[in-house]
Amino acid sequence: MESLRDVDPARIGAHALLARLGAGGMGQVYLGRSPGGRLVAVKVIRDEITGHPEALARFRREAETVRAVRSAYTANLIDASLAAPPFWLATEYVAGPTLGHAVAERGGLPADTCRRLFAALAEGLASVHAYGVTHRDLKPQNVILGAQGPQLIDFGIARGVGETALTQDGQAPGTPGYTAPEVLLGNEAGAAADVFALGATLAYAATGRAPFGTGAATSVSYRAVHEPIDVAGVEPGLAALIEACVAKDPAARPALAEVIGRCGVRDALIDDPVYLGLGALGEAVPVHEMRTQGPGLPYGYTPTQHAAAVPPRRGRTGVWVAAGLALAVVGAVAVWKLPLGGGGGADDDRAGAQGRNRNPSQSPAGHTPAGGNPSSGAPAAQAPAGPPAYIRQTAPNLDDYNPIHHACTRPAEEVGSLDFQAAMPRTTDDPQLRSGKVQISYRVKNALPDAPPYYVAVVVKPQREVDENGRSTETTDNRQLGFVAKARDLYEGDELEWKNVTYPDDFSMQLNGKTVKAPPLAQDPGGWTVVFRHATSDTEHKSFHCEGFDSGPQKG
Repeated sequence: MESLRDVDPARIGAHALLARLGAGGMGQVYLGRSPGGRLVAVKVIRDEITGHPEALARFRREAETVRAVRSAYTANLIDASLAAPPFWLATEYVAGPTLGHAVAERGGLPADTCRRLFAALAEGLASVHAYGVTHRDLKPQNVILGAQGPQLIDFGIARGVGETALTQDGQAPGTPGYTAPEVLLGNEAGAAADVFALGATLAYAATGRAPFGTGAATSVSYRAVHEPIDVAGVEPGLAALIEACVAKDPAARPALAEVIGRCGVRDALIDDPVYLGLGALGEAVPVHEMRTQGPGLPYGYTPTQHAAAVPPRRGRTGVWVAAGLALAVVGAVAVWKLPLGGGGGADDDRAGAQGRNRNPSQSPAGHTPAGGNPSSGAPAAQAPAGPPAYIRQTAPNLDDYNPIHHACTRPAEEVGSLDFQAAMPRTTDDPQLRSGKVQISYRVKNALPDAPPYYVAVVVKPQREVDENGRSTETTDNRQLGFVAKARDLYEGDELEWKNVTYPDDFSMQLNGKTVKAPPLAQDPGGWTVVFRHATSDTEHKSFHCEGFDSGPQKG
């Protein structure tokens, strides 16, 4: 949640706007107050979507579904405007963290808590199914852990039994890793697909890991169709129930009533001490930051820009609120687990952090301050003498950001235990991208006193390779390293402060012994890849985080 900006209107419809909850794939979401004083979540569709019949149909479907389903497990529709732009809907505001956020912060939940949550979500899905509606996008980010129990949100691709599924760009609806095999294979899908998603969601809750691993969307989806779910370390009875729910054959999955029975719940979820503790990961509505006066904009109008590249700084003891919305909010800030002088594979925030929150004054378990492993007797890694001026290419760079899936196509080369955050604009409706400049910001979320230097070089790579004059070539399979900003120590000064670089001003590339200045974004419209690399010298550097942004319509 963040304060309103000067460009935000004072109200949408009859609702006074109080704060920004975030931005999703469909548009901006605000915290609002109804005329009678009730808190509401107001979702406003982006201007560019209003001309896209399929996307507009999704938004209308969402409003119609939320209006039709009157369940204790869903946020009720309060108001909507669907006849003419601007299109918006307002639902009850449900305070509390998402399951995805809570597990990422706390780690996997105990088996007993998972069973209670399993049963509550199964009951919620059964309630939705009773209205003839399947959710079709159940996942940890679409579950709000409310004070009275979990709430299901984001019915943007829900559909009634027998209706044709809406797809986008030829992609199956849903989220990779939580979408059932029959949906991915293009077959008819019903209530059993929600049971699959429920099992995958509880696998995440129990392990803190992505149920079918991380990586490119196609790879995750392939594993969901052909490979077993990851329930390593889960209590056997709970693991067996999860595995039954994610059976490849939908006919083999248990009905929701059977799921509830097998959970064997005998007390209320809200009496579970672990569940109660998760509620503390939300934050109170910032009344002192609310305003009721907006700019001189037409009544009911809302701009369609995403969250700022650099969110306001929050106290280290502060907490993050999850938007209790009719959609899962996708913010502009990504949180990754940063290595402390080590190397490894990839693990992102959506998959859940395997590491746990630690006392900021202590090093992560199993690591010395310089990255050595005391239990194995391995020598501590030597801190580099200083930051390399600019890193150089030593191998083909295969990092590639897909703006449709909002994901990179290959895993990171390093993984570890500290919280790393990155922020940048993502889509073409952001004023920064329209201006031709992109501010990329990063920091470590939690302080670690006496940490050795950790030099971070930011790399920005366009879709097409460039020549020595900085002009784009016809080579769209870009294997160049990309344009690089000077490396900086992540822990210099106050590591909790955001460090910023601006493209193209701070970026250049060494190509055949020549320094090539970064070209403007307009030279290569489309998806740009942003990679954060840990550099120990100008030729030794490994990626630990990858994302990107969309600078506009692609050529050709």
